[in-house]
Amino acid sequence: MTGVPASAAGGSGAKPVRGGKLGTAAVNQASLWNIANILTMVRLLLVPGFVLLLFHNGGYDPAWRSFAWAAFAIAMITDLFDGHLARAYNLVTDFGKIADPIADKAIMGAALISLSILGDLPWWITGVILARELGITLMRFWVIRHAVIPASRGGKLKTLAQGTAAGMYVLVLIGPLATLRFWMMMVAVVLTVVTGLDYVRQAVVLRRRSLAAERAAVGRTAEALNEAAGSPGAGGASGASGGAGASGVSGAGGASGADDSGPAVRVSGGPAAVEPVLGARDAAEAER
Repeated sequence: MTGVPASAAGGSGAKPVRGGKLGTAAVNQASLWNIANILTMVRLLLVPGFVLLLFHNGGYDPAWRSFAWAAFAIAMITDLFDGHLARAYNLVTDFGKIADPIADKAIMGAALISLSILGDLPWWITGVILARELGITLMRFWVIRHAVIPASRGGKLKTLAQGTAAGMYVLVLIGPLATLRFWMMMVAVVLTVVTGLDYVRQAVVLRRRSLAAERAAVGRTAEALNEAAGSPGAGGASGASGGAGASGVSGAGGASGADDSGPAVRVSGGPAAVEPVLGARDAAEAER
């Protein structure tokens, strides 16, 4: 007995099998208070603290802006570790899935908007970056039913460039360093636009492939139903049933029995019910 509740320990309370691996339920029931979620919450709390430090004493005090830079740097560093820890140690939770991207967008958005309000960063740069981030987030929800768009190397490089450039703008820099931060921000903007367009391309391709696969699956199901309906066993059973029905009635009834003993049995609904399905299959094959 350790005296620690199962929920606080990150498990479901079930004992693991000796020599085996934890079950899916035990892995997925990670505690809310794990290191990955704590880092995410710290990053969320740093957002208002960063803004207050940046605007303290008019927003142009080098000392207070250095404190603001420290808060911004800590927030960006936690962004590098919380997701990795959650995946590496099975600490993924529903809270983390929602809070982590919100924290990422919040700290970067707060920095860009605050710097534009102070007049240090042009508004068009802030608009381009925030529009891209919001658009890609909405696009992920658009395709999430079909596929998940993985984080690309370009996207990670974009995040690093944005964080570095924004951090340099938070500091009071003059001379060559001020010029360097401008070009770093230009690199971040270019990466933001290029990776955004690449994500859009991936989303369209993944959605088309998923829809084509769904249509192909429907077509295969329709073919299987038709083959089953036209099998000799099914026809023989129908013919026997028709013959039995004809044996106890007049010649007209016998004719009816002969009609029932045809070589194939239709699926319920007849050809008209199967044609749309086959049409979807043909459309999928043509698209491929």
